[in-house]
Amino acid sequence: MARLRDPQGGCPWDLEQNFESVAPYTIEEAYEVADVIERGAFDELKGELGDLLFQVVFHARMAEEARLFDFNDVVEAIVTKMTRRHPHVFGDVTVNSVAEQSEAWENLKREEQGPQQSNSLLNGVTRNLPALSRAEKLQRRAARVGFDWSSVDGVIAKIGEEIAELQEARKEGDGDAITEELGDLLFSCANLARHLDIDSEQALRKSSEKFERRFRSMELKVQSKERGLKDYSTAELDELWEAVKRVE
Repeated sequence: MARLRDPQGGCPWDLEQNFESVAPYTIEEAYEVADVIERGAFDELKGELGDLLFQVVFHARMAEEARLFDFNDVVEAIVTKMTRRHPHVFGDVTVNSVAEQSEAWENLKREEQGPQQSNSLLNGVTRNLPALSRAEKLQRRAARVGFDWSSVDGVIAKIGEEIAELQEARKEGDGDAITEELGDLLFSCANLARHLDIDSEQALRKSSEKFERRFRSMELKVQSKERGLKDYSTAELDELWEAVKRVE
């Protein structure tokens, strides 16, 4: 990394980068790690973990150049944090369940943030999380003080209420209200996933993959014909879609 960032003979692209420009690649590499794990492609995992590690090295090198910290400091920081947050492993604290450990973990995090940062349960939920994941995390935090639906049925009823409000906003033709109501609907759907103990991001990814698979099958079905999908009527496209579903 030092060679790549060396002004004398380094890589022009690497030299132009900064923390902000590299951050999107860091997120992308983390998703690629998650993707190979989800697909069970463990022969690819070593390479993807290497790509993700390279992102850590990249940021650490830029920090070293700015005289902020270096890679060794990064490793030392995480070792110190993990030791501090696992007193039941590295100390004499006793933990009897996963739930008890999760609560202790969050308490330790709040203590680390200090008094100015610990005045809200919602502190520390990063804004750069995927929207569905962030919604679920905010909801979990609020649920700690009982601000939550008591049953799945209540969440489903809330979704029906949000759909009705979205329909009303559409009738009024207010673009901002439509956006807001659609956001409320998606937030409620994330809440439903949480109550069903389902990862909403994973569920949506699987639905997207299913749609992609079926749409590609539709394309293959018309590949040998004289017209493409754009030349089919809506009814014909629906018929193709149903045919693909039946085959699956």
